Amino acid sequence: MAAGLAAAVLFLPLNGAAADPRPTVAQARERLTKLNDEADKVVDKYNLAGERLKKARKKHKELSADYERQSAGVDTMRERLVAVAVNRYRFGDVMGWPALAAENNPGSLLSGMAALDHLSSEQAQTMSAFEEATRSLRERRDKAKEALSEADQARSDLRKEKEKIEKLIVRQTGLLRRLGTYKRGNTRSAGQQYTGAASGNALAALQFAYGQIGKPYRYGGTGPGSWDCSGLMQASWSSAGVTLPRTTWDQWSWGSSRRVPMDQIQPGDLLFSHGLGHVGMYAGGGKMVHAPQTGDVVKITPLDSYGRGRFVGAVRP
Repeated sequence: MAAGLAAAVLFLPLNGAAADPRPTVAQARERLTKLNDEADKVVDKYNLAGERLKKARKKHKELSADYERQSAGVDTMRERLVAVAVNRYRFGDVMGWPALAAENNPGSLLSGMAALDHLSSEQAQTMSAFEEATRSLRERRDKAKEALSEADQARSDLRKEKEKIEKLIVRQTGLLRRLGTYKRGNTRSAGQQYTGAASGNALAALQFAYGQIGKPYRYGGTGPGSWDCSGLMQASWSSAGVTLPRTTWDQWSWGSSRRVPMDQIQPGDLLFSHGLGHVGMYAGGGKMVHAPQTGDVVKITPLDSYGRGRFVGAVRP
């Protein structure tokens, strides 16, 4: 009776006026599950944008360096061609070389010297090839800048969406804390030992994942003290010598030729939920190990309680 009265107090409106009843524990959990499903999708897209941003920055840096190197090559060729003109002038062969030597544009130098018929065909072809390479690199560099700008914008937009959803989740986890069902987790958890039937690389991956049990879920978490779902899968299989992409979307795409029917899954297989917002690892015995959601920890969950109908497919790394 006392417990019932205490639970009832939690749901009483503060001002004593009539109000919609507060949600029950089951309703709060259901709402939290829906919010986390939505959040998983947005956060994974956010992580994906972050990966695109890294690649765009790397591409921009490489193309800029290539451009500088190629430009230096063009400048060197220009200096050599001017030197040819100077030498010929000294012997009275070139009448208009001073103007050409003062020209800062390789194209103008090339056309001017060709017009004076004092540039060999081979030199002209070489200079033209360098000019074309420089133009091409400049275009690639500009495209890389555009990609970098677009990735920054995408990340900014997704961050805003992520913040909106996190605010909603904070409200729900606040309620769960008052009800005593929120799990903080232990960033130094020693986890558990895997004793299932897996073997080979799958065994190594599951042993790593089980060693993370009890550690908290955190958006963008890649260990060692906290994890998100795809970060845990990536690190687990990395420990087995298999390199997975960072995000759930990319992991699903990576496994396009490695997918298996859900009725044929084996320990170590990656299990993906609808919308590709979540991924876990099948541990055998109708269970999976995963990093579920905010307010929870890395844990083992029966597929039946998670909801078999929520899965879209499986991948065998």
